[in-house]
Amino acid sequence: MAGVISYGAYVPRMRLGPETKNWPHPTERAATNFDEDAVTMGVAAARECLNGFDRGEVDALYFASTSGPYAEKQSAAIVATAADLRRDVFTVDIAHSLRSGTQALRMALDGVKAGSFGKALVVVSDNRQAPPGSDLEGAGGDAAVALLIGDEDPLLEPEAWRSRPKDILDVWRADGDNLLSAEQDLHFRFNDGYFDSVTDAAGGMLDGVDLVAMYSPDARRRREMSGRLGLAGGQVVVLPADVGSSGAAFVFLQLAHALETATKGQRILLAGYGDGADCSVFRVTKDPAAAPTGRRSLSEQLARATPVEDYLDFLAWRGLGPFPDTGARIAPATHALYREQDEIIRFHGMKCGGCGMVQYPAQRVCVRCQVKDNAEPVAMSEGGATLFSYSLDHVAGTPDSPLLHGVVDFEVGGRAMMQVTERDISAVQIGMKLDLTFRKFSQVDGISNYLWKAVLAP
Repeated sequence: MAGVISYGAYVPRMRLGPETKNWPHPTERAATNFDEDAVTMGVAAARECLNGFDRGEVDALYFASTSGPYAEKQSAAIVATAADLRRDVFTVDIAHSLRSGTQALRMALDGVKAGSFGKALVVVSDNRQAPPGSDLEGAGGDAAVALLIGDEDPLLEPEAWRSRPKDILDVWRADGDNLLSAEQDLHFRFNDGYFDSVTDAAGGMLDGVDLVAMYSPDARRRREMSGRLGLAGGQVVVLPADVGSSGAAFVFLQLAHALETATKGQRILLAGYGDGADCSVFRVTKDPAAAPTGRRSLSEQLARATPVEDYLDFLAWRGLGPFPDTGARIAPATHALYREQDEIIRFHGMKCGGCGMVQYPAQRVCVRCQVKDNAEPVAMSEGGATLFSYSLDHVAGTPDSPLLHGVVDFEVGGRAMMQVTERDISAVQIGMKLDLTFRKFSQVDGISNYLWKAVLAP
């Protein structure tokens, strides 16, 4: 039976909250760094989910988001390339609704059940941006979750599904707008939309349900919805840290947290909302804790939270503050992006067929034995790296000043120069362990330019 066989989550390390200077809200939320967006978070979640699985067996990728970087250009193709999936993988974007994640999940389950795909990857990622100082900004959050769908020994099996579409304006984003908009009397709209839709869809599905992972715009509405559904204490999944309501990914983030402590036989209800509601019941078919995995747990990620120093810095990252974006302003050559995507996006180096030396970037002639055109590709992102040497650039035009250029030795072999992001300069030292992360380099003339960076390992 088609079901969920693996999962992975990613929550940005940065937090906006009480420790952030000039933060105008009493709440705390996860916030993407200046070089993160829905695509980079999706790649991170996909890598966690696929840890220990053969990526060559993934036949389809569904990327669900309300905040992809392009109105016309497929984000799923970028995620599939950066996640190093097969070149013939089926890719699709599902957008424009907070229910895009639940819709993607159902389509993937149906595709595997019908035999169209052996395994399908669902990536749900949202980067919620709202007007500065608004309630939507304070209640929002950023996160991504990936689910691997297959029919061999699933961890979760679907038992029931119910959808209730409803056309209502409560929160929306018009074409061409970067920021969310909301109805002035938002409480009334949530009463008429959120509460009615979820109650209608979940009604009759709660019998025998042990845990409920449900979308909620904020903690207040979560408590009220729990009362309306008659849920017992401890039945509603609550994250151990306040990351905010992370859009389409929020219900799946709760699911990932629930699976860290769930036991075999438990039933979990997923309640997604957005112009109506999707509710589904899944049965845990084996003990998740007993399943071998190399993924980082959600709890581990939440424990590594780092406060943004100043809210004005965050606004500058988004191009919303009083200070101009000082990031790279050179538009990339589109033909170079296409020609070099194996090197830049897939992050492939080469292993010489003559002497076995790993080199990055790949080239025709081995620098050691000089054999020509005799090499195989190597995924440099597999494993981590070690900092061999570094320099600090205090004059580079970047929000991440001083810019840390690191010479790193990869675990798979080879050496290269990379930017090191999300680093504490006082903690940087030669020989320290690094992880590899897919990040945004610049956004110029509507083009999001991505590459791989290094980040301090936990």
